[in-house]
Amino acid sequence: MWEREGRAFSMYKRMPSRDRSDVMDVEENSVFKRKNFVLNYCGLLAFSQDSMDVETTNPSMWLSFPHVVVGTLSSFLFGYHLGVVNEPLESISLDLGFTGNTLAEGLVVSTCLGGALIGSLFSGWIADGVGRRRAFQLCALPMIIGASTSATTKTLAGMLIGRFLVGTGMGIGPSAVALYVTEVSPASVRGTYGSFIQIATCLGLMVALFIGIPVKEIAGWWRICFWVSTIPAGFLVVAMMFCAESPHWLYKQGRIAEAEAEFERLLGGSHVKYAMVELAKLDRGDDADTVKLSELFYGRHFRVVYIGSTLFALQQLSGINAVFYFSSSVFKSAGVPSDVANAFIGVANLSGSIIAMLLMDKLGRKMLLLWSFFGMAISMVVQVAAANTFVSGSASLYLSVGGMLMFVLTFALGAGPVPSLLLPEIFPSRIRAKAMAICNQFLRWLALPAFARATWTATLILDVRKRLYDGCSLC
Repeated sequence: MWEREGRAFSMYKRMPSRDRSDVMDVEENSVFKRKNFVLNYCGLLAFSQDSMDVETTNPSMWLSFPHVVVGTLSSFLFGYHLGVVNEPLESISLDLGFTGNTLAEGLVVSTCLGGALIGSLFSGWIADGVGRRRAFQLCALPMIIGASTSATTKTLAGMLIGRFLVGTGMGIGPSAVALYVTEVSPASVRGTYGSFIQIATCLGLMVALFIGIPVKEIAGWWRICFWVSTIPAGFLVVAMMFCAESPHWLYKQGRIAEAEAEFERLLGGSHVKYAMVELAKLDRGDDADTVKLSELFYGRHFRVVYIGSTLFALQQLSGINAVFYFSSSVFKSAGVPSDVANAFIGVANLSGSIIAMLLMDKLGRKMLLLWSFFGMAISMVVQVAAANTFVSGSASLYLSVGGMLMFVLTFALGAGPVPSLLLPEIFPSRIRAKAMAICNQFLRWLALPAFARATWTATLILDVRKRLYDGCSLC
Protein backbone atom coordinates (compact mmCIF):
# COMPACT_ATOMS: atom_id res chain seq x y z
CA MET A 1 0.00 0.00 0.00
CA TRP A 2 2.82 2.41 0.85
CA GLU A 3 4.48 1.64 -2.50
CA ARG A 4 1.26 2.56 -4.33
CA GLU A 5 1.02 5.69 -2.20
CA GLY A 6 4.59 6.64 -3.03
CA ARG A 7 4.04 6.07 -6.74
CA ALA A 8 0.93 8.19 -6.67
CA PHE A 9 2.77 11.08 -5.00
CA SER A 10 5.82 10.75 -7.26
CA MET A 11 3.62 10.76 -10.36
CA TYR A 12 1.81 13.82 -9.10
CA LYS A 13 5.09 15.63 -8.37
CA ARG A 14 6.61 14.73 -11.72
CA MET A 15 3.67 16.05 -13.75
CA PRO A 16 4.96 19.24 -15.48
CA SER A 17 1.67 21.15 -15.40
CA ARG A 18 3.22 24.51 -16.42
CA ASP A 19 5.03 23.04 -19.43
CA ARG A 20 2.03 21.04 -20.50
CA SER A 21 -0.32 24.00 -20.32
CA ASP A 22 1.81 25.79 -22.91
CA VAL A 23 1.10 23.16 -25.54
CA MET A 24 -2.36 22.03 -24.46
CA ASP A 25 -5.23 22.58 -26.88
CA VAL A 26 -8.51 24.01 -25.64
CA GLU A 27 -10.27 20.69 -26.25
CA GLU A 28 -7.84 18.85 -23.97
CA ASN A 29 -8.25 21.22 -21.04
CA SER A 30 -11.11 19.38 -19.36
CA VAL A 31 -9.32 16.02 -19.74
CA PHE A 32 -6.18 17.45 -18.15
CA LYS A 33 -8.11 18.89 -15.22
CA ARG A 34 -9.73 15.54 -14.60
CA LYS A 35 -6.36 13.74 -14.76
CA ASN A 36 -4.84 16.27 -12.38
CA PHE A 37 -7.75 15.82 -10.01
CA VAL A 38 -7.52 12.01 -10.18
CA LEU A 39 -3.79 12.04 -9.41
CA ASN A 40 -4.28 14.47 -6.56
CA TYR A 41 -7.11 12.53 -4.96
CA CYS A 42 -5.50 9.14 -5.53
CA GLY A 43 -2.40 10.42 -3.80
CA LEU A 44 -4.41 11.62 -0.84
CA LEU A 45 -6.64 8.57 -0.77
CA ALA A 46 -4.12 6.37 1.05
CA PHE A 47 -3.72 8.94 3.82
CA SER A 48 -7.44 9.50 4.18
CA GLN A 49 -8.44 5.84 3.93
CA ASP A 50 -8.98 5.51 7.65
CA SER A 51 -11.28 8.53 7.73
CA MET A 52 -13.15 7.19 4.71
CA ASP A 53 -13.72 3.86 6.42
CA VAL A 54 -15.10 5.66 9.44
CA GLU A 55 -17.67 7.33 7.15
CA THR A 56 -20.60 5.05 7.88
CA THR A 57 -23.53 7.47 7.79
CA ASN A 58 -25.43 7.89 4.54
CA PRO A 59 -26.13 11.36 3.12
CA SER A 60 -29.52 12.84 3.86
CA MET A 61 -32.04 11.92 1.20
CA TRP A 62 -33.91 15.18 1.68
CA LEU A 63 -31.17 17.37 0.22
CA SER A 64 -31.52 15.80 -3.22
CA PHE A 65 -35.26 15.13 -2.91
CA PRO A 66 -36.55 18.43 -4.42
CA HIS A 67 -34.16 18.14 -7.36
CA VAL A 68 -35.35 14.60 -8.10
CA VAL A 69 -39.02 15.64 -7.83
CA VAL A 70 -38.54 18.48 -10.30
CA GLY A 71 -36.70 16.16 -12.70
CA THR A 72 -39.47 13.57 -12.60
CA LEU A 73 -41.94 16.19 -13.85
CA SER A 74 -40.76 15.14 -17.31
CA SER A 75 -41.96 11.60 -16.52
CA PHE A 76 -45.28 13.03 -15.34
CA LEU A 77 -45.62 14.82 -18.68
CA PHE A 78 -44.66 11.61 -20.49
CA GLY A 79 -47.46 9.71 -18.76
CA TYR A 80 -49.93 12.56 -19.22
CA HIS A 81 -49.42 12.72 -22.98
CA LEU A 82 -49.64 8.94 -23.25
CA GLY A 83 -53.16 9.04 -21.81
CA VAL A 84 -54.45 12.48 -22.77
CA VAL A 85 -56.27 11.25 -25.91
CA ASN A 86 -57.62 8.05 -24.33
CA GLU A 87 -60.97 9.40 -23.18
CA PRO A 88 -61.37 12.49 -25.46
CA LEU A 89 -60.55 10.67 -28.72
CA GLU A 90 -64.21 10.36 -29.74
CA SER A 91 -64.86 14.06 -29.09
CA ILE A 92 -61.70 15.06 -30.94
CA SER A 93 -62.74 13.06 -33.99
CA LEU A 94 -66.21 14.62 -33.90
CA ASP A 95 -64.97 18.23 -33.62
CA LEU A 96 -62.21 17.86 -36.21
CA GLY A 97 -64.35 15.97 -38.71
CA PHE A 98 -62.86 12.48 -38.91
CA THR A 99 -65.50 10.48 -37.03
CA GLY A 100 -65.39 6.83 -37.95
CA ASN A 101 -61.98 7.10 -39.59
CA THR A 102 -60.01 4.55 -37.59
CA LEU A 103 -56.77 5.35 -39.41
CA ALA A 104 -57.01 9.02 -38.40
CA GLU A 105 -57.82 8.05 -34.82
CA GLY A 106 -54.81 5.72 -34.74
CA LEU A 107 -52.59 8.52 -36.07
CA VAL A 108 -53.76 10.92 -33.36
CA VAL A 109 -52.77 8.32 -30.78
CA SER A 110 -49.51 7.20 -32.37
CA THR A 111 -48.01 10.30 -34.01
CA CYS A 112 -46.45 11.36 -30.72
CA LEU A 113 -44.55 8.08 -30.73
CA GLY A 114 -43.13 8.94 -34.14
CA GLY A 115 -41.97 12.25 -32.67
CA ALA A 116 -40.47 10.33 -29.74
CA LEU A 117 -38.34 8.37 -32.19
CA ILE A 118 -36.91 11.61 -33.59
CA GLY A 119 -36.36 13.13 -30.15
CA SER A 120 -34.66 10.01 -28.88
CA LEU A 121 -32.13 10.16 -31.71
CA PHE A 122 -30.66 13.31 -30.20
CA SER A 123 -31.40 12.85 -26.49
CA GLY A 124 -27.98 11.50 -25.51
CA TRP A 125 -26.08 14.12 -27.48
CA ILE A 126 -28.26 16.88 -26.01
CA ALA A 127 -27.71 15.64 -22.44
CA ASP A 128 -23.94 15.45 -23.00
CA GLY A 129 -23.68 18.67 -24.97
CA VAL A 130 -25.69 21.17 -22.93
CA GLY A 131 -26.02 19.38 -19.59
CA ARG A 132 -28.85 17.60 -17.84
CA ARG A 133 -30.72 20.72 -16.69
CA ARG A 134 -30.93 22.28 -20.14
CA ALA A 135 -31.89 18.90 -21.58
CA PHE A 136 -34.99 19.02 -19.36
CA GLN A 137 -35.80 22.51 -20.59
CA LEU A 138 -35.37 21.45 -24.22
CA CYS A 139 -37.65 18.51 -23.44
CA ALA A 140 -40.40 20.76 -22.04
CA LEU A 141 -40.41 23.44 -24.75
CA PRO A 142 -41.72 21.27 -27.63
CA MET A 143 -44.30 19.84 -25.23
CA ILE A 144 -45.58 23.36 -24.52
CA ILE A 145 -45.64 24.31 -28.20
CA GLY A 146 -47.15 21.01 -29.29
CA ALA A 147 -49.86 20.95 -26.63
CA SER A 148 -50.79 24.55 -27.46
CA THR A 149 -51.02 23.64 -31.15
CA SER A 150 -53.26 20.65 -30.43
CA ALA A 151 -55.46 22.72 -28.10
CA THR A 152 -56.11 25.46 -30.66
CA THR A 153 -56.24 23.50 -33.92
CA LYS A 154 -59.36 23.11 -36.03
CA THR A 155 -57.98 20.51 -38.43
CA LEU A 156 -56.62 16.98 -38.25
CA ALA A 157 -53.29 18.16 -39.70
CA GLY A 158 -52.87 20.67 -36.87
CA MET A 159 -53.60 17.98 -34.31
CA LEU A 160 -51.01 15.65 -35.83
CA ILE A 161 -48.37 18.42 -35.93
CA GLY A 162 -49.02 19.21 -32.27
CA ARG A 163 -48.82 15.56 -31.28
CA PHE A 164 -45.58 15.15 -33.22
CA LEU A 165 -43.98 18.13 -31.44
CA VAL A 166 -45.07 16.74 -28.08
CA GLY A 167 -43.51 13.43 -29.08
CA THR A 168 -40.09 15.00 -29.67
CA GLY A 169 -40.11 16.18 -26.06
CA MET A 170 -41.25 12.73 -24.96
CA GLY A 171 -38.23 11.27 -26.74
CA ILE A 172 -35.75 13.55 -24.97
CA GLY A 173 -37.24 13.29 -21.49
CA PRO A 174 -36.82 9.63 -20.42
CA SER A 175 -33.07 9.52 -21.06
CA ALA A 176 -32.55 12.86 -19.34
CA VAL A 177 -34.50 11.94 -16.21
CA ALA A 178 -32.90 8.49 -15.91
CA LEU A 179 -29.43 10.05 -16.08
CA TYR A 180 -30.27 12.92 -13.75
CA VAL A 181 -31.89 10.83 -11.01
CA THR A 182 -29.02 8.34 -11.05
CA GLU A 183 -26.34 11.04 -10.91
CA VAL A 184 -27.83 13.31 -8.20
CA SER A 185 -29.23 10.62 -5.85
CA PRO A 186 -27.31 9.20 -2.88
CA ALA A 187 -26.45 5.55 -3.51
CA SER A 188 -28.43 4.45 -0.44
CA VAL A 189 -31.75 5.66 -1.91
CA ARG A 190 -31.02 5.53 -5.62
CA GLY A 191 -33.44 2.66 -6.18
CA THR A 192 -36.19 4.45 -4.27
CA TYR A 193 -35.67 7.64 -6.21
CA GLY A 194 -35.49 5.68 -9.45
CA SER A 195 -38.97 4.38 -8.74
CA PHE A 196 -40.19 7.98 -8.67
CA ILE A 197 -39.85 7.94 -12.46
CA GLN A 198 -42.44 5.19 -12.80
CA ILE A 199 -44.67 6.70 -10.11
CA ALA A 200 -44.61 10.08 -11.86
CA THR A 201 -45.53 8.37 -15.14
CA CYS A 202 -48.43 6.61 -13.39
CA LEU A 203 -49.65 9.87 -11.87
CA GLY A 204 -49.47 11.55 -15.26
CA LEU A 205 -51.62 8.80 -16.78
CA MET A 206 -54.13 8.99 -13.92
CA VAL A 207 -54.40 12.77 -14.10
CA ALA A 208 -54.93 12.62 -17.87
CA LEU A 209 -57.67 10.01 -17.48
CA PHE A 210 -59.28 11.94 -14.61
CA ILE A 211 -59.27 15.27 -16.45
CA GLY A 212 -60.82 13.58 -19.48
CA ILE A 213 -63.92 12.42 -17.58
CA PRO A 214 -66.10 15.54 -18.30
CA VAL A 215 -65.30 15.43 -22.03
CA LYS A 216 -68.68 13.95 -22.97
CA GLU A 217 -70.69 16.48 -20.95
CA ILE A 218 -68.76 19.67 -21.81
CA ALA A 219 -68.28 20.62 -25.45
CA GLY A 220 -64.67 21.33 -26.36
CA TRP A 221 -63.34 20.00 -23.05
CA TRP A 222 -60.67 18.06 -24.89
CA ARG A 223 -58.94 21.37 -25.63
CA ILE A 224 -58.69 22.02 -21.88
CA CYS A 225 -57.05 18.61 -21.49
CA PHE A 226 -54.21 19.75 -23.76
CA TRP A 227 -53.93 23.20 -22.17
CA VAL A 228 -53.53 21.66 -18.70
CA SER A 229 -50.29 19.95 -19.73
CA THR A 230 -48.60 23.30 -20.40
CA ILE A 231 -48.69 24.14 -16.67
CA PRO A 232 -46.28 21.42 -15.39
CA ALA A 233 -44.18 21.83 -18.55
CA GLY A 234 -43.75 25.56 -17.90
CA PHE A 235 -42.98 24.88 -14.25
CA LEU A 236 -40.29 22.38 -15.29
CA VAL A 237 -38.59 25.00 -17.48
CA VAL A 238 -38.51 27.56 -14.68
CA ALA A 239 -37.74 25.21 -11.76
CA MET A 240 -34.76 23.67 -13.54
CA MET A 241 -33.01 27.04 -13.34
CA PHE A 242 -32.78 26.58 -9.58
CA CYS A 243 -31.94 22.86 -9.50
CA ALA A 244 -28.47 21.37 -9.21
CA GLU A 245 -26.61 20.34 -12.33
CA SER A 246 -25.32 16.78 -12.45
CA PRO A 247 -21.88 16.65 -10.75
CA HIS A 248 -20.95 13.81 -13.09
CA TRP A 249 -21.53 15.98 -16.15
CA LEU A 250 -19.66 18.93 -14.62
CA TYR A 251 -16.74 16.66 -13.79
CA LYS A 252 -16.61 15.37 -17.37
CA GLN A 253 -16.40 18.99 -18.54
CA GLY A 254 -13.42 19.62 -16.26
CA ARG A 255 -15.44 21.94 -13.98
CA ILE A 256 -14.19 20.33 -10.77
CA ALA A 257 -15.01 23.17 -8.37
CA GLU A 258 -18.59 23.38 -9.64
CA ALA A 259 -18.99 19.61 -9.29
CA GLU A 260 -17.87 19.85 -5.65
CA ALA A 261 -20.31 22.70 -5.03
CA GLU A 262 -23.20 20.68 -6.48
CA PHE A 263 -22.25 17.64 -4.41
CA GLU A 264 -22.40 19.87 -1.33
CA ARG A 265 -25.95 20.92 -2.28
CA LEU A 266 -27.02 17.34 -2.93
CA LEU A 267 -25.20 15.35 -0.23
CA GLY A 268 -23.99 17.79 2.41
CA GLY A 269 -20.52 19.17 3.03
CA SER A 270 -19.23 16.16 4.98
CA HIS A 271 -19.78 13.80 2.03
CA VAL A 272 -18.25 15.90 -0.75
CA LYS A 273 -14.70 14.54 -0.49
CA TYR A 274 -15.80 10.92 -0.52
CA ALA A 275 -18.16 11.52 -3.46
CA MET A 276 -15.39 13.18 -5.47
CA VAL A 277 -12.99 10.32 -4.77
CA GLU A 278 -15.58 7.81 -5.97
CA LEU A 279 -16.19 9.91 -9.05
CA ALA A 280 -12.46 10.00 -9.75
CA LYS A 281 -12.29 6.21 -9.48
CA LEU A 282 -15.11 5.79 -11.98
CA ASP A 283 -13.52 8.23 -14.39
CA ARG A 284 -10.12 6.53 -14.44
CA GLY A 285 -9.38 5.16 -17.88
CA ASP A 286 -11.94 7.36 -19.66
CA ASP A 287 -9.45 9.61 -21.38
CA ALA A 288 -11.47 10.55 -24.43
CA ASP A 289 -14.17 13.19 -24.26
CA THR A 290 -16.10 12.06 -27.32
CA VAL A 291 -17.76 8.73 -28.02
CA LYS A 292 -18.20 7.42 -31.54
CA LEU A 293 -21.53 5.82 -32.32
CA SER A 294 -19.73 2.76 -33.67
CA GLU A 295 -18.22 2.11 -30.22
CA LEU A 296 -21.69 1.29 -28.89
CA PHE A 297 -22.30 -1.47 -31.42
CA TYR A 298 -19.06 -3.42 -31.27
CA GLY A 299 -16.05 -3.76 -29.04
CA ARG A 300 -15.99 -3.75 -25.26
CA HIS A 301 -19.21 -1.73 -24.90
CA PHE A 302 -21.35 -3.91 -27.17
CA ARG A 303 -22.41 -6.40 -24.51
CA VAL A 304 -23.78 -3.87 -22.03
CA VAL A 305 -25.56 -1.92 -24.80
CA TYR A 306 -27.04 -5.17 -26.10
CA ILE A 307 -28.34 -6.03 -22.61
CA GLY A 308 -29.90 -2.60 -22.26
CA SER A 309 -31.53 -2.72 -25.68
CA THR A 310 -32.93 -6.18 -24.98
CA LEU A 311 -34.45 -5.08 -21.67
CA PHE A 312 -36.29 -2.18 -23.28
CA ALA A 313 -37.34 -4.28 -26.26
CA LEU A 314 -38.86 -6.88 -23.91
CA GLN A 315 -40.55 -4.10 -21.97
CA GLN A 316 -42.28 -2.84 -25.12
CA LEU A 317 -43.02 -6.27 -26.59
CA SER A 318 -45.23 -6.91 -23.58
CA GLY A 319 -47.87 -4.66 -25.18
CA ILE A 320 -48.24 -2.39 -22.16
CA ASN A 321 -48.70 0.71 -24.31
CA ALA A 322 -51.79 -0.76 -25.96
CA VAL A 323 -53.33 -1.19 -22.51
CA PHE A 324 -52.67 2.45 -21.61
CA TYR A 325 -53.80 3.89 -24.95
CA PHE A 326 -56.97 1.87 -25.39
CA SER A 327 -58.02 0.86 -21.88
CA SER A 328 -61.32 2.76 -22.13
CA SER A 329 -62.30 0.98 -25.35
CA VAL A 330 -61.10 -2.40 -24.11
CA PHE A 331 -63.10 -2.31 -20.88
CA LYS A 332 -66.11 -0.80 -22.59
CA SER A 333 -66.18 -3.81 -24.90
CA ALA A 334 -66.23 -6.02 -21.82
CA GLY A 335 -69.19 -4.09 -20.40
CA VAL A 336 -67.23 -2.13 -17.80
CA PRO A 337 -67.77 1.69 -17.73
CA SER A 338 -64.73 3.52 -19.06
CA ASP A 339 -64.32 5.81 -16.04
CA VAL A 340 -64.32 2.82 -13.68
CA ALA A 341 -61.90 0.99 -15.95
CA ASN A 342 -59.50 3.94 -16.04
CA ALA A 343 -59.60 4.17 -12.26
CA PHE A 344 -58.79 0.46 -11.94
CA ILE A 345 -55.89 0.71 -14.39
CA GLY A 346 -54.50 3.77 -12.62
CA VAL A 347 -54.76 2.23 -9.15
CA ALA A 348 -53.11 -1.01 -10.29
CA ASN A 349 -50.27 0.89 -11.97
CA LEU A 350 -49.68 3.21 -9.03
CA SER A 351 -49.90 0.39 -6.48
CA GLY A 352 -47.27 -1.65 -8.30
CA SER A 353 -44.98 1.38 -8.58
CA ILE A 354 -45.22 2.15 -4.86
CA ILE A 355 -44.45 -1.47 -3.97
CA ALA A 356 -41.45 -1.35 -6.31
CA MET A 357 -40.25 1.84 -4.63
CA LEU A 358 -40.33 0.16 -1.22
CA LEU A 359 -38.58 -3.02 -2.38
CA MET A 360 -36.10 -1.70 -4.95
CA ASP A 361 -33.17 -1.12 -2.57
CA LYS A 362 -34.01 -4.15 -0.43
CA LEU A 363 -34.49 -6.97 -2.96
CA GLY A 364 -32.37 -5.54 -5.76
CA ARG A 365 -33.09 -4.74 -9.39
CA LYS A 366 -32.65 -8.25 -10.80
CA MET A 367 -35.07 -9.92 -8.40
CA LEU A 368 -37.85 -7.41 -9.11
CA LEU A 369 -37.30 -7.72 -12.83
CA LEU A 370 -37.52 -11.52 -12.80
CA TRP A 371 -40.65 -11.65 -10.68
CA SER A 372 -42.25 -8.89 -12.72
CA PHE A 373 -41.88 -10.74 -16.02
CA PHE A 374 -43.01 -13.97 -14.33
CA GLY A 375 -46.15 -12.24 -13.04
CA MET A 376 -46.86 -10.79 -16.49
CA ALA A 377 -46.60 -14.28 -17.99
CA ILE A 378 -49.06 -15.63 -15.41
CA SER A 379 -51.50 -12.81 -16.18
CA MET A 380 -51.33 -13.73 -19.87
CA VAL A 381 -52.18 -17.31 -18.95
CA VAL A 382 -55.24 -15.94 -17.13
CA GLN A 383 -56.18 -14.00 -20.27
CA VAL A 384 -55.92 -17.14 -22.36
CA ALA A 385 -58.10 -19.00 -19.86
CA ALA A 386 -60.68 -16.22 -20.13
CA ALA A 387 -60.87 -16.70 -23.90
CA ASN A 388 -61.30 -20.48 -23.55
CA THR A 389 -64.65 -21.78 -24.72
CA PHE A 390 -64.90 -24.09 -21.69
CA VAL A 391 -65.14 -21.08 -19.34
CA SER A 392 -68.60 -19.62 -18.73
CA GLY A 393 -69.45 -16.09 -19.83
CA SER A 394 -69.38 -14.38 -16.43
CA ALA A 395 -66.22 -16.21 -15.41
CA SER A 396 -64.59 -15.14 -18.67
CA LEU A 397 -65.44 -11.53 -17.92
CA TYR A 398 -63.92 -11.62 -14.44
CA LEU A 399 -60.83 -13.49 -15.59
CA SER A 400 -60.33 -11.14 -18.51
CA VAL A 401 -60.56 -7.93 -16.48
CA GLY A 402 -58.61 -9.45 -13.57
CA GLY A 403 -55.89 -10.69 -15.89
CA MET A 404 -55.43 -7.25 -17.41
CA LEU A 405 -55.25 -5.55 -14.01
CA MET A 406 -52.75 -8.18 -12.84
CA PHE A 407 -50.71 -7.52 -15.97
CA VAL A 408 -50.53 -3.78 -15.23
CA LEU A 409 -49.70 -4.39 -11.56
CA THR A 410 -46.87 -6.83 -12.24
CA PHE A 411 -45.49 -4.63 -15.02
CA ALA A 412 -45.23 -1.72 -12.59
CA LEU A 413 -43.41 -3.92 -10.06
CA GLY A 414 -40.27 -4.30 -12.17
CA ALA A 415 -40.49 -4.25 -15.96
CA GLY A 416 -41.60 -0.63 -15.87
CA PRO A 417 -39.17 1.09 -13.46
CA VAL A 418 -36.11 -1.19 -13.41
CA PRO A 419 -34.61 -0.75 -16.92
CA SER A 420 -34.44 3.05 -16.70
CA LEU A 421 -32.75 2.79 -13.30
CA LEU A 422 -30.48 -0.19 -13.92
CA LEU A 423 -28.82 0.94 -17.14
CA PRO A 424 -27.34 4.25 -15.92
CA GLU A 425 -25.83 2.28 -13.04
CA ILE A 426 -24.07 -0.26 -15.25
CA PHE A 427 -22.99 2.01 -18.13
CA PRO A 428 -19.53 3.61 -17.84
CA SER A 429 -19.78 7.39 -17.41
CA ARG A 430 -18.06 7.96 -20.74
CA ILE A 431 -20.87 6.34 -22.77
CA ARG A 432 -23.76 6.71 -20.35
CA ALA A 433 -25.81 9.46 -22.02
CA LYS A 434 -25.46 8.22 -25.60
CA ALA A 435 -25.96 4.58 -24.64
CA MET A 436 -29.13 5.55 -22.77
CA ALA A 437 -30.34 7.34 -25.89
CA ILE A 438 -29.79 4.18 -27.91
CA CYS A 439 -31.30 1.74 -25.40
CA ASN A 440 -33.92 3.79 -23.62
CA GLN A 441 -35.66 5.25 -26.64
CA PHE A 442 -34.21 4.86 -30.10
CA LEU A 443 -33.93 1.08 -30.35
CA ARG A 444 -37.23 0.37 -28.63
CA TRP A 445 -39.15 2.73 -30.96
CA LEU A 446 -37.20 1.59 -34.03
CA ALA A 447 -37.43 -2.14 -33.29
CA LEU A 448 -41.14 -1.93 -32.50
CA PRO A 449 -42.84 0.50 -34.94
CA ALA A 450 -45.24 2.49 -32.82
CA PHE A 451 -48.04 2.79 -35.33
CA ALA A 452 -48.40 -0.91 -36.10
CA ARG A 453 -47.73 -1.98 -32.52
CA ALA A 454 -50.44 0.08 -30.87
CA THR A 455 -53.11 -0.42 -33.54
CA TRP A 456 -52.54 -4.13 -34.16
CA THR A 457 -52.36 -5.09 -30.48
CA ALA A 458 -55.40 -3.02 -29.58
CA THR A 459 -57.42 -4.55 -32.45
CA LEU A 460 -56.68 -8.06 -31.18
CA ILE A 461 -57.63 -7.16 -27.62
CA LEU A 462 -60.82 -5.41 -28.71
CA ASP A 463 -61.85 -8.44 -30.75
CA VAL A 464 -61.35 -10.78 -27.77
CA ARG A 465 -63.25 -8.48 -25.41
CA LYS A 466 -66.11 -8.15 -27.93
CA ARG A 467 -66.41 -11.92 -28.10
CA LEU A 468 -66.43 -12.12 -24.29
CA TYR A 469 -69.07 -9.40 -24.01
CA ASP A 470 -71.27 -11.11 -26.59
CA GLY A 471 -70.89 -14.36 -24.66
CA CYS A 472 -71.89 -12.67 -21.38
CA SER A 473 -75.00 -11.16 -22.95
CA LEU A 474 -76.17 -14.62 -24.01
CA CYS A 475 -75.91 -16.02 -20.49
